[in-house]
Amino acid sequence: MKQITFPRLKTFLICSALLTGANGRTWTSADGSKSFDAKFKSYDAETGEVVVTLRNGRVRKFNQSFLSADDISFLKSQGGGSSSSVGELPEILPDPDGKDADMSKPVQVYILLGQSNMLGFGKAATLKGIAAEKYPYLVDDAGEWTVRKDVRNTFVMCSGNSPAKDQQNNWLTVERNIGPEIGIGHYLGEVTDAPVLILKSCIGNRSLGWDLLPPGSEPYEYDGKEQPGYRGTPDNPGGDTGGDMSKGWYAGCQYDGDIAAAKKVLENLDKYYPGAKEYEVAGFFWWQGDKDMRNPAHYERYEQNLIQLIKALRKDFNAPQAKFVTASLGQTKKGKGGGDGRILDAMEAVSKSDDPELKGQVGFVYTNPLSKGGSSSGHYSGNPETYMNVGEAMGKAMVELLKK
Repeated sequence: MKQITFPRLKTFLICSALLTGANGRTWTSADGSKSFDAKFKSYDAETGEVVVTLRNGRVRKFNQSFLSADDISFLKSQGGGSSSSVGELPEILPDPDGKDADMSKPVQVYILLGQSNMLGFGKAATLKGIAAEKYPYLVDDAGEWTVRKDVRNTFVMCSGNSPAKDQQNNWLTVERNIGPEIGIGHYLGEVTDAPVLILKSCIGNRSLGWDLLPPGSEPYEYDGKEQPGYRGTPDNPGGDTGGDMSKGWYAGCQYDGDIAAAKKVLENLDKYYPGAKEYEVAGFFWWQGDKDMRNPAHYERYEQNLIQLIKALRKDFNAPQAKFVTASLGQTKKGKGGGDGRILDAMEAVSKSDDPELKGQVGFVYTNPLSKGGSSSGHYSGNPETYMNVGEAMGKAMVELLKK
């Protein structure tokens, strides 16, 4: 399944030039050498992003810099906007209305990554007893779980870069133990005028400093010992970005596996979101850190690795403007020392970064006030309130980023 993304200009113009007679306007390249027919769909004046529809129904996205001055004047006369608008969050989330999403719009994909916190160990049976009072949108008048028909909930899992297996693929509802995806999905579904796909790809007991180390990470020295960069090993810290390392574990092995698993879902989009033909990766969610907090070489490098993770994910999914929300470990209070305190500080620092690629595009959720006890290593004793509270907060944080 093809993602909406701007292909190389030459290829785009050649293909579009074949679409003579298409409804819409004729667009011209910046140098005036090429033109193509396409229907105007949307324009974001802040980022310069243009979205058009070709005669065959394909949607294409590119930057205004590829267009002529006349075309840019036309765009400015149309105002701004993206292919999916984001509404206001109500103070109290209503029950889902049971309606299908507007399938004329591309599916808005949110990818959930991390380790066991993100997997979800919130006990559904316990949640059923408190949902009507604390999360009333989860149950209907008969006390049955509500179902969102505009949000798809998909979960795939692999170990390293082995083939992934489907763990879940249904409309958003509670049917098993939960993670933060329930709160996230309900809040995004409520404010988004397009179909939403919550795509979780992760497994437990993985560190950002080793298993999930992203592409572009370089080897470094800690305490007199060289630490591996992406695709490096203890015996070869320099890594091997060009060779096939699938037969053994290496730095970033789980990153490679999780990303490949998520891409496989998107390549078969109709299987996971029936009727869908196009998608946009709109954002990423990250709840992780339990393993890194036990290794000084990892937690002291966490901020740098997290920044590289965001940039690598955007590149891998062709989503340079995708937002990113991260959440701290529930047991960790601000100001605490040790590994978990350092990780919390790193997450918050990245959310306040002045890096032009990150500024205003990264959200941070401080989860200690939301947690109902226990720790990340004990999966918060399975308390579903912790997972719901964190999921709701992460969903709200993403909404705020999308509205900027």
